[in-house]
Amino acid sequence: MADQRPFYITTTLPYVNAEPHIGFALEIVQADILARYRALRGDEVFFNTGTDEHGLKIYRKALEEGKSPQAYVDEYAEKFRGLKEKLGLEDGVRFIRTTDAHHIAAAQEFWRRCEKNGDIYKKLYQIKYCVGCELEKTNSELVDGRCPLHPAMQIETIDEENYFFRFSKYRDALLARYGAAPAFVAPESRLNEVRAFAERGFEDFSISRLAEKMPWGIPVPGDSAQVMYVWFDALINYISTLGWPEDAASFERFWGSAAHPNAVQIAGKDNLRQQSAMWQAMLLSAGLPLSRQIVIHGFITSGGRKMSKSLGNVINPYELVDAYGTDAVRYYLARHINPLEDSDFTVEKFKEAYNADLANGLGNLVARVMQLAETHLEGDMRYRESAPPPGYGEAIEAYEFNRALDLVFARVQSLDQAITQGEPFRVVKQDLERGTRMIADMRQELYAIGQLLAPFLPAASSAIAEAVRENKKPPTLFPRR
Repeated sequence: MADQRPFYITTTLPYVNAEPHIGFALEIVQADILARYRALRGDEVFFNTGTDEHGLKIYRKALEEGKSPQAYVDEYAEKFRGLKEKLGLEDGVRFIRTTDAHHIAAAQEFWRRCEKNGDIYKKLYQIKYCVGCELEKTNSELVDGRCPLHPAMQIETIDEENYFFRFSKYRDALLARYGAAPAFVAPESRLNEVRAFAERGFEDFSISRLAEKMPWGIPVPGDSAQVMYVWFDALINYISTLGWPEDAASFERFWGSAAHPNAVQIAGKDNLRQQSAMWQAMLLSAGLPLSRQIVIHGFITSGGRKMSKSLGNVINPYELVDAYGTDAVRYYLARHINPLEDSDFTVEKFKEAYNADLANGLGNLVARVMQLAETHLEGDMRYRESAPPPGYGEAIEAYEFNRALDLVFARVQSLDQAITQGEPFRVVKQDLERGTRMIADMRQELYAIGQLLAPFLPAASSAIAEAVRENKKPPTLFPRR
């Protein structure tokens, strides 16, 4: 077992300008798998998620719907908060909103520290801007004059006086970090991508907007005519959730120190630059430790095409859970979606995997083993803990959740074959002692499988453990669909 220690993990905070989608469900399930795995090891886990509620996109959407920005974000934040239960997240997960009073105060203190360090200045400027990304864009980043990530949105031109952050100041320090810690960004291809971005040179970026044009934001300390813009607000949630700056003990325990960084951040590939470069430079400016690792996952496409409302191919995780159950959705995201690269999702593929792997596979195995146990074994099981298969923990630590589940389901298949080939239901009639020993061993193996599933399928894992303890066949875990 690895050394036990505090473990901090966070997702990004999705904008509350649309319904939750399957791409964010992937991210939050991946984080929960890691949180559960580390908690099962005995580590003290702090798991953070929440909602990003300021910015131009949200302000405009609220106006479109005839609502105040606060009423708009309150409504949508609850839809994301509901994912905690819908996706079976562990009980202790922290849900932060960037409109929380403490977060607002923390963001303003963070600003003051960077300003004191000489890294915030004001200037007149004109830029091309993608509202979808909430990022400035150079001509080289555009395709036919549009952002490739948001081709349906017009690139806007911003011409005003705002505050800027001296991003350029931290290029060399971050290049040194990328070189010294090759696991700082995973997978390696994403580290190479952000290193190439840094080698081209950092451009200082705007961190405020005129309140008269975009009032929905946190007021800039000492200048009520400006509001903080997006990244200088939202990214601070990773530390404000820990009680920073007042709760130094919590911050140091979970975020870590410069010598021993502790924070793991999970993000989509469209957040690579923000998480592994911009945020890290901001931390350096504020005199705070860097993150330990940034884990970047890919996009989920549908039928080979990027999900979008206009194409009608957006997958709603609420609807999927309602149809198939929480563990089924968690299972598919963990095993059949590549954890670090783009993957395709269709309901047809999902249903096929559900019936083959869960209904006819795991669910049927549980029913077979526990029917034998209930019929032929007496009393409570004196079960024993067993070691995970070689490579299981290493796969989870490497974020290869699919490989870890491959190992578990290899044991599901082996146990199923053992029942078919060994025929304990016949052996027990011919040789009671040998037959009951076979069934007891199979029950023990089922229990071990259930424990291995705990980070991935928590409800099924608990149901298997309860069935084994009670020596009773449970209700069907995964009915055929």
